[in-house]
Amino acid sequence: QVQLVESGGGLVQAGGSLRLSCAASGGTFSGYSMGWFRQAPGKEREFVGRAIWSGGALSYADSVKGRFTIITDNAKNTVYLQLNSLKPEDTAVYYCAAAAQYLVPRNYPSDYLYWGQGTQVTVSS
Repeated sequence: QVQLVESGGGLVQAGGSLRLSCAASGGTFSGYSMGWFRQAPGKEREFVGRAIWSGGALSYADSVKGRFTIITDNAKNTVYLQLNSLKPEDTAVYYCAAAAQYLVPRNYPSDYLYWGQGTQVTVSS
């Protein structure tokens, strides 16, 4: 059974940085796509970025492009989301998700089968 466990969230001032981790277990992930999503209170879950284990980051949402970076570590079965130049509007619960590449998962939550529990990121102004 695939399991995803996020960590690394916290409280940070605007302009600061955080690194989120998503540790994957219970499967062979070379054929998986990994997505990062976030959900702010009262809002729908939104796409942040996605990557594949063999090729790294594939795409980012326009709102985070140039500030966030997805890094894959195949040896550790861990995918990271580096958050730089954080803004108050980045405040949300951040989730990692996984889906088999042959399903061609893209930017929609419904594309992904496996989800972590989420980690809270709060950016103060």
